[in-house]
Amino acid sequence: MSGLYDDSVGVEVSSDSFWEVGNYKRTVKRIDDGHRLCNDLMNCIHERARIEKVYAQQLTEWAKRWKQLVEKGPQYGTVERAWCAFMSEAEKVSELHLEVKGSLMNEDFEKIKNWQKEAFHKQMMGGFKETKEAEDGFRKAQKPWAKKLKEVEAAKKAYHAACKEEKLAISRETNSKADPALNPEQLKKLQDKVERSKQDVLKTKEKYEKSLKELDNATPQYMENMEQVFEQCQQFEEKRLRFFREVLLEVQKHLDLSNAASYKNIYRELEQNIKTADAVEDLRWFRANQGPGMSMNWPQFEEWSADLNRTLSRREKKKASDGVTLTGINQTGDQASQPNKHSSVSSYEKNQSYPTDWSDEESNNPFSSTDANGDTNPFDEDASPAMEVRVRALYDYEGQEQDELSFKAGDELTKMENEDEQGWCKGRLDNGQVGLYPANYVEPIQ
Repeated sequence: MSGLYDDSVGVEVSSDSFWEVGNYKRTVKRIDDGHRLCNDLMNCIHERARIEKVYAQQLTEWAKRWKQLVEKGPQYGTVERAWCAFMSEAEKVSELHLEVKGSLMNEDFEKIKNWQKEAFHKQMMGGFKETKEAEDGFRKAQKPWAKKLKEVEAAKKAYHAACKEEKLAISRETNSKADPALNPEQLKKLQDKVERSKQDVLKTKEKYEKSLKELDNATPQYMENMEQVFEQCQQFEEKRLRFFREVLLEVQKHLDLSNAASYKNIYRELEQNIKTADAVEDLRWFRANQGPGMSMNWPQFEEWSADLNRTLSRREKKKASDGVTLTGINQTGDQASQPNKHSSVSSYEKNQSYPTDWSDEESNNPFSSTDANGDTNPFDEDASPAMEVRVRALYDYEGQEQDELSFKAGDELTKMENEDEQGWCKGRLDNGQVGLYPANYVEPIQ
């Protein structure tokens, strides 16, 4: 009997099993975690929606900037239209991403928010009703079994203590037999102690076995009650898991533009616009509008007439609707100076046309110069000074040609000439550099 006792039996061995007292709390905590996960998913979708919005804005800004640069640039014809098709694509894709943002916030985000409100009910004292119901259910199911387990632990402790005491009494009795100084009365007391210890072991063992048997008999009912409460928690969690799966699939549909017919049409149209670019057609257009194919009002002898004795400013000539483009004029000597970039025309201007009616006065003859050095360009506007105005840059601008100014948003400069028909102004930076810049990139300083 006493030989079955081992000191190691008294060591507590911890268990992580669900069936241990109090370990149901992990299942209860899962309910609170479900509410938190709803918040996390909403935050996740909200951040993605914000990214979609920013991306859409960036696409729009990019398309606007580059559309203006390409239209004002030297590219022309069908290749220009193909290039601009990318900006049209960006604007359309921007609209689609704004729709994605709207779907994420107005549909998916709101759906999670409403489901969370319906599934979790807050209590006045804090926490959720569903969490308290699960906690109470597990505690009620575990209480009878936990009480019997406590009795078993007490009986086991008493039995182990009796076994230990029996072992100690036997050891003392054995040692006393070898001691000649011990009288018979003392030896008799030790023997009685051993006998009482054996009786205590029998009693505590019987009580331990009885309480353990009662615990075993109560275990099936305990497991059934715990399983019932656990299954209720499982059903609640299953609803959340299925709902999350449903929402994630809807988010995927909103994000996946590859299956959207409108998205496919954008790139189908872009491909068609690019394929319509025709180098031969563009070369033919340039020859006819900027090259040898242009018409020319060749100079002819004209008699003097009083009706023709009037002077038109070059600005009036430029605005004439029946102007004819002048090309192919070859000059020699001082008269061979090439026309400078028009002060009111962008260096990217594709069509530079000039009027056909010229004044017969010497000062307006396009084939003569006004001074001995030939410094005056016959194709420039009259150099009458305009009122200078201080302006401030609204945007950054990087000059594309040598006669264009470059500046940053917030820089100040002086406008020397008013905006021309092409939307360009002539100005001067504070460092003295003079050149052209887009009129809509600045505003007057009040």
